[in-house]
Amino acid sequence: MTANSLPGSQGYQHFVTSNSRQLNVEIAQERVYSFLADIVKQCPPEDVLREFKGLFIDGLDSPNSDYVPGIYGIFFEDNEQEFRNTLKRCCYIIINNWETNRKHKYIQELVNLFTNNNLRTETTNSPIINTCKSWLDNFINSNDYQDLKLFVARDKEIDKSCWTNRYTSYLLVAQSLNENNSREQQEAAKKLSRQIKDKFKFELAMYIARSQSAASSTTRYKNPSILGDNVLHLIKVIVLKKGGFSHKNIAHIFVQQTKNQSVEEFKESITKYLFFSVEHQELAKRVKQQFVEKLSSWKTEHNEEFITKEFFLRTCNRVIDFLTTENGKEPSSLFILLLSQGNPLTLVIILLKIILICRNSRVHLEARIAHLIYYYEKYSADECKWVINFIEIFNITFAIYADNVEYNLIKMEEDQNCNQQLNLDAYRVFSQLKTNPQK
Repeated sequence: MTANSLPGSQGYQHFVTSNSRQLNVEIAQERVYSFLADIVKQCPPEDVLREFKGLFIDGLDSPNSDYVPGIYGIFFEDNEQEFRNTLKRCCYIIINNWETNRKHKYIQELVNLFTNNNLRTETTNSPIINTCKSWLDNFINSNDYQDLKLFVARDKEIDKSCWTNRYTSYLLVAQSLNENNSREQQEAAKKLSRQIKDKFKFELAMYIARSQSAASSTTRYKNPSILGDNVLHLIKVIVLKKGGFSHKNIAHIFVQQTKNQSVEEFKESITKYLFFSVEHQELAKRVKQQFVEKLSSWKTEHNEEFITKEFFLRTCNRVIDFLTTENGKEPSSLFILLLSQGNPLTLVIILLKIILICRNSRVHLEARIAHLIYYYEKYSADECKWVINFIEIFNITFAIYADNVEYNLIKMEEDQNCNQQLNLDAYRVFSQLKTNPQK
């Protein structure tokens, strides 16, 4: 079935009749969205691509034209921003459907439509065509198009010239939370981000299993991190703390003990909780001092009130801001202090402890990681190795503490070392998939 054979549809021509300019823009937009939502469910991807191209691209290569091509007629009364919003939403209506049905190669083709050489030709003799082409060129050179390209990075080799490509899942989280984005874009971003994180968790578990087995080939499962074989030692350090004093158990005790506290008391409690048993005591003391100054002066007008679930969440989110970026634009002083001193794991564990007491802060944290990535993307990988190292450790730590997988250390041989220091080489890491993960 083709788009033109749909009941009541005449393809993209349906939207560019001579009366289009008189149509209310919102009504015209809804007709376009409904049209694409229908054909993407009923028609082959090739037909959908053809109809999309007819709406937004066909006609822009005409050297002379006195008519407004495609969908541009709806917006030609100097409304470029509404055109761009419509173009974006149309893309994500299609992407959402193709993501669900695993038609990933067609998402690539959709994004590639905008790289057509016809869109890059010189100025024509038609002022109308020139205006339409400038609108599309502006979109192609915008952050909106960069956001769109994130949806084709999943099946491509990592572009090593741009280190941020490794961390697409966080950039997608930022998209999913941006209220200026359409519902379709937010849903698509959330879905793909989750898929990327699940893929990382699976690959990490498989790599760990294979790399510790002499009978298995380590080449079958590639290390998804860039930390090399050191990742095994790191994982052992992270999962070492078990039993009654595990991070999860202490988090549970904290939540129970702070239920009836005032906001002021809660601020003191969360400070003690986060910095309890932090290594590198001298640095921890400096960080804690700055942290206390920030938290104690925040929302002082609520200090005498009892802590509520809403304020619990707000506090945890604000604590995350103190440790990452307070304004969503540049890194916080505490973030720089911890990482510049070479302590990424310390910061990651503190952030983990926040999420263990407030699961709903996870998306806020990941959005803040995205903001940091956007800030540092102007620097080369060599210039911000410490930031990259932090994100890699963050990825691994939160994969280990995922709801649907459990890691354990099992002692495989007697420790012959007489020193007090634990010999992690005597242990192996085992992962186990949980059958009923918590929601």
